[in-house]
Amino acid sequence: MGTWRALRAAFILGSLVTSLLIMVYWDDIGDLTLSPLQGRGNGSRQCPSCPRAAAGPRLAPSTDRTQSTSSFAATAAKLTVEGTTGTTEEQKQGEEEDREEQREEEEEAEEETREGEERGRSPASVDGREQEERKQRMMDVCSGKDAAEFPGRTRTFEQIPHKELDHLIVDDANQIIYCYVPKVACTNWKRVMVVLSRSLISPSSGKPYSDPEAVPPRLVHNSTLYHNLTSANEQFYRDFGRGIVRRYGHVSGSLPESVSEAIAAGLKPTFQQFVTYLLDPDTEKKRVFNEHWRQVYRLCHPCQVKYDFIGRLETLEPDADRLLRLLKVDHLLRFPSGPHNRSAVSWEKEWFAEIPVTTRRELYKLYEPDFELFGYPEPDVVLHP
Repeated sequence: MGTWRALRAAFILGSLVTSLLIMVYWDDIGDLTLSPLQGRGNGSRQCPSCPRAAAGPRLAPSTDRTQSTSSFAATAAKLTVEGTTGTTEEQKQGEEEDREEQREEEEEAEEETREGEERGRSPASVDGREQEERKQRMMDVCSGKDAAEFPGRTRTFEQIPHKELDHLIVDDANQIIYCYVPKVACTNWKRVMVVLSRSLISPSSGKPYSDPEAVPPRLVHNSTLYHNLTSANEQFYRDFGRGIVRRYGHVSGSLPESVSEAIAAGLKPTFQQFVTYLLDPDTEKKRVFNEHWRQVYRLCHPCQVKYDFIGRLETLEPDADRLLRLLKVDHLLRFPSGPHNRSAVSWEKEWFAEIPVTTRRELYKLYEPDFELFGYPEPDVVLHP
């Protein structure tokens, strides 16, 4: 019993000394400001919803003052109570607080797990799976697994004539290769490429363009066709329109020199004449397919260039956002918002009303590789009216 009393007295004395130290150094301890990310004991547990910039300095666990003021005081009070009277109401309250804190930690851990699971089903991961499916489909078609066959499928990149690579835009600084398809948001994507490459100087600021929407469309197209829409129509009329009208409209004699005169005379090419022109063996033989109706596989060579990302006009906005994030440039610019007008749903029936079904199917065969490569279904409304 003498030994027990001595130990108990020593324990009580130690507790009293601890209490005195708290009172002496209270001002120093009270001046400390702890980060909300600070953990207990020798570890730390980060809060997923807390900002990275915490309010106040974060204490290092290896120092003598790692515990918060409330934790330090509660520990000292617990020692004093245990050394004098054993289990008390204060001790029970402290144990209850510990259990409550443990429950909170477990709930936060469960919340982190749920958030992780939600991230696994997030739109970003869905977009990622969609991209993998698009690329896998392209690989399957190029490997010959699907029925579609098309010229140039098995050739190597070195076998592609240099003039057929004119739709590949290369940005060496950012290591980006972009293949543009006319009328598929190519103007805005070219604007993005101009900003990323810093290749054009703004006359107003004297510095490279930093906003894609500020880049004039005429500057991103290497053709005078785009300087004026009127002139573009005139150029197309001279290069293609008059020949189509003469050959497939069976018009003899001289033809109007301008678009406006041709329209007034009722001599502009019809859609039926244009389709006939596309299917003419001489046209394909001469490969005089303008970029606006050339097959995408001939523009971008998907079987020779291994693309990391495949965009579609139908999903332009989410595709653009995801691609800029993947390139880690989303903090530098945003994709320009373009016009949202789309052709009416009924345009196929209206445009193909005068086209025989056999001709429609021939036209589909001409573009079937693109349908297969990029995962578009057969246009039933056109092929099976």
